[in-house]
Amino acid sequence: MFTDEARIRISAGRGGNGVVAFDKIKMSLGPTGGCGGDGGDIYFEGVTNLSALNKYRHKRDYYASDGSNGKSDKSDGISGKDFILTVPIGSVIHNLDTKKDIDIKEAGQRILVAKGGKGGRGNFYFRSSTNTSPQEKEEGKPGQEFNLFIELRLIASIGLVGLPSAGKSSLLNELTATDVKVGAYHFTTLEPNLGSMDGTIIADIPGLIEGASEGKGLGMKFLRHIQRTKVLAHCISSEAENPEEDYRIIRGELEKFNPDLIKKKEIIILTKTDLLDEESLKGKTKELKSINPDMIAVSIHDFDAIERLKSYLVEELARVE
Repeated sequence: MFTDEARIRISAGRGGNGVVAFDKIKMSLGPTGGCGGDGGDIYFEGVTNLSALNKYRHKRDYYASDGSNGKSDKSDGISGKDFILTVPIGSVIHNLDTKKDIDIKEAGQRILVAKGGKGGRGNFYFRSSTNTSPQEKEEGKPGQEFNLFIELRLIASIGLVGLPSAGKSSLLNELTATDVKVGAYHFTTLEPNLGSMDGTIIADIPGLIEGASEGKGLGMKFLRHIQRTKVLAHCISSEAENPEEDYRIIRGELEKFNPDLIKKKEIIILTKTDLLDEESLKGKTKELKSINPDMIAVSIHDFDAIERLKSYLVEELARVE
């Protein structure tokens, strides 16, 4: 199951306590209490695995190690081990307590999110010429604790959008040589799918329906994933009885969810053209070009058409980068 959001609580390690101790060797009396070790920090690191949030479904609390207490021979305690949590690139970490957000955009990017507590000082560090036998020590400080909400927003250059059964998954398979489940019924795609077209990442967003921005169907859950895309490829099936109406439905849902989405570069792809005769194809092409002149017709069974589409997508993407 694809998990694209999670709520967790993180707790950095507590610092170890300082100690009070004295040298027991005659003629060498003096304070020898060491400091406690610092608590472990908690980091988040970006990874390419899109399923990295799945592990947070059943476990919500994460802790870094505490620092150990100081020792009696002037030695400091051992610092707690840092804890690293992985999230897919494209994740936004919302700190519900500080109201600050952290954006993970690159694989290997590591960000400190919760700082471990400082270890307390032992009595050796309180010695002075006027205080040769200090009894002071400090308790270790608690580590930072935060409630977090993590949401994944896929990082893809091109986002395929459209009504259910618009042919997005089949098109993704042809463009990127992926193996996405397809079928002639609504909501075949239950989670976003990614593919690479010669290094260009394309995301197939599950079919939207009218009312998706208000939570109907599957669309609301996945609309966030097209916020980072540079080009929207709006797929409309040649089987559509009213292509213009289909187009207006999707554009309306995008605008309701986030008005900035309809400002993105958009092209229209008329899919499944092998189902049309020449006259019908000309009619629907003309209708869609009147809506958006950046339009191309394609059939997944036509190799040359797929190659033309690939070139077209690369050219359009280059214009916005």
